[in-house]
Amino acid sequence: MSVTAHVPTLKEMKIKIFSDGADIDSIIEAYQKGVVKGFTTNPTLMAKAGITNYVAFAKEVLKIVTDLPVSFEVFSDEFDEMKYQAHKINELGPNVYVKIPVTNTKRLSAAHLIKELHAEGIKLNITAILSLKQVREVFHALNPEVSAFVSVFAGRIADTGRDPLPLMKESLEIIRPKARAELLWASPREVFNLMQAELMGCHIITITPDLLAKASKFGMDLDDLSLDTVKMFYNDATKSGFKIA
Repeated sequence: MSVTAHVPTLKEMKIKIFSDGADIDSIIEAYQKGVVKGFTTNPTLMAKAGITNYVAFAKEVLKIVTDLPVSFEVFSDEFDEMKYQAHKINELGPNVYVKIPVTNTKRLSAAHLIKELHAEGIKLNITAILSLKQVREVFHALNPEVSAFVSVFAGRIADTGRDPLPLMKESLEIIRPKARAELLWASPREVFNLMQAELMGCHIITITPDLLAKASKFGMDLDDLSLDTVKMFYNDATKSGFKIA
């Protein structure tokens, strides 16, 4: 996209933005602003936020977010226990999506569990996907009648020095025949990833609160942004009391 092209604001975008985090205040703020269309979290984010009671946290979130999808992840490494946790998480509310990692730590595919849970009508968010092979495995496991998010970690792909865009585009084509499956661009590293996901037709992107704040500048006049930047430098220098003798 050229710098002279029209840049849509967040509300003009077709892609669904999901807020990613485990801070209750940020969840409340994002929900009240009405820009995001869903919420996701994971055990790592919950641990960083100091959460010690999984179920209590989940119930608190669901008291706030009653009408948008919310994804909570299983945390066992054994598939039988994953299945048990998935059923318990699913029971928390009708807007809950159960996050299932595409493999366990032993690199065993979770495709059989995904197929079983989806056949039971449990809405899923399949997470930690990083290869087209995994996308295809998940696609074949999905029930076409039940909603699912296929979360491909584009940001982590980029961390390896690879351009994630071709893989994301091919992933979109792979899952397209199952209309209830939506491609989710996970782990964005910069706010421009939101624009990339929008332009390629991705269904959903997860955005952390700090990136979402930056995205508020979408569509801003570049000369105005230049002036804001100069004012920031000036104000910070003034507050610091800098002098050059």
